[in-house]
Amino acid sequence: MPYSVREGQRGEKADVVAECHIGRVGVRLKTSMRLVPEKHEVRVLHERWENRSAGDASGQYGRGHAPAVYPQRETVTGPGGRKQRVEVFRFDTREMTDPLEDTVLRAGWTWRGVFRL
Repeated sequence: MPYSVREGQRGEKADVVAECHIGRVGVRLKTSMRLVPEKHEVRVLHERWENRSAGDASGQYGRGHAPAVYPQRETVTGPGGRKQRVEVFRFDTREMTDPLEDTVLRAGWTWRGVFRL
């Protein structure tokens, strides 16, 4: 998966940012993390952009923890010549967020979801 983890840039209000873009299903995720050392806490803002329809330029935006699975299906000809829909690709948002949260918790810090940093 095309994930990246980087240091927060000026104006982002985050110390660490993890991002991924899954063009196959039209989803972009961004997890911004602000470290609060005095509380051993990581404040986390999850953001998601979806543009799943080829003709829909507007897309959708969401904020907050909302695990989701994005399957990609195709119609294929099965045995006996019957057409059927099969899943050819699947992306689960937890593939990116769970390892981040697990790392923070194993270090003894608190993982706290917020709606703004």
